[in-house]
Amino acid sequence: MKKILFFLLATIFVSAQKTETINLSKSIKDNKKTYKNLTVLDKRANPEIGSVTYHKDQVNMVFENNAETDFRNWFYKYNPVRGNEELVLLLENIALSEDKKEKFSIGKLEIRASTFIKKEDGYHFLSRKDTVTTVSSRATPYLAQSLSKKLTLTFTDLMKKSYEARQWDFAVSETELPNYATVLKDKLEILKAGELKEGVYKDYYSFFTHNPEAGFTIETDKKGVVTKAVNGEKKESIRNFYAFVHNGIPFKVIPVGYVEIFRDEQGLFIEAKKEELYPESNSPMIMFGGGIGGLIGSMVANVAISAIDANAAKKRSAMAGSEVILDPLTGNYILPQDFMKK
Repeated sequence: MKKILFFLLATIFVSAQKTETINLSKSIKDNKKTYKNLTVLDKRANPEIGSVTYHKDQVNMVFENNAETDFRNWFYKYNPVRGNEELVLLLENIALSEDKKEKFSIGKLEIRASTFIKKEDGYHFLSRKDTVTTVSSRATPYLAQSLSKKLTLTFTDLMKKSYEARQWDFAVSETELPNYATVLKDKLEILKAGELKEGVYKDYYSFFTHNPEAGFTIETDKKGVVTKAVNGEKKESIRNFYAFVHNGIPFKVIPVGYVEIFRDEQGLFIEAKKEELYPESNSPMIMFGGGIGGLIGSMVANVAISAIDANAAKKRSAMAGSEVILDPLTGNYILPQDFMKK
């Protein structure tokens, strides 16, 4: 009788356990045919991803085989013709969890992964993803399915960006890989330099390695607003650059103009608002085709705003900004919690 009861309970438990298999089906073709193979280093603390509920059932998110096999098969499927370099995918964290509320729940998927190109002297960093995605059961009851699709999209984006990414000049050894972020940050000149080099920086890598574009000087308008970078007969709008240093002060170019970059013991950050980093298409705070030369008003809190009228500048001064960290490994924004809701 006890055996029968145990069998029935086990059957009920198994029936309540469902799985959502990750479908790595998006194209990750390497159009440049740079890489001959993909090495997957699964360094996750927990190989299990996690689960969320669907009605009363637990749904586990799983790989079809395992992470290493599935990512390799995915790469080879879309890259039958390959090059000579070795691409390395470092899996640091893939974790699914659920926050249950009174009448709904929120599924959360955390992903942290990085890519490198392996050379004779070690691993050269290419790109990374460190993101958290959430889905509410108010939007869909199929939390696991929805988050599984987002996982595929996240890694698709990582792979495609890795093909185009500039490899870092600094290499990390295999023993340093678990702490690669710290190792690389320690090599960045912009975080240590006492006096910053004047000029414009084309991308985040040149900025954090403290290498401005050669031959360019900064041009301002009559109000002292930086508008262009000039190199002989060549003139480029300041909006075409990642950052610049003018009169010893670093500035980050953003969609509505530019903001001062600050430094503390944690790294570099700016003070900005959601409307400035992610302006609506019909917002008066937009960058004009000619750059920031069309600014009306004046600098407010070390910010230049390209606006249709002076009301934009007044509006900014009345709104509190938030500290937004600049990720030295990608140049992207690390947003504070609830930033996008403000």
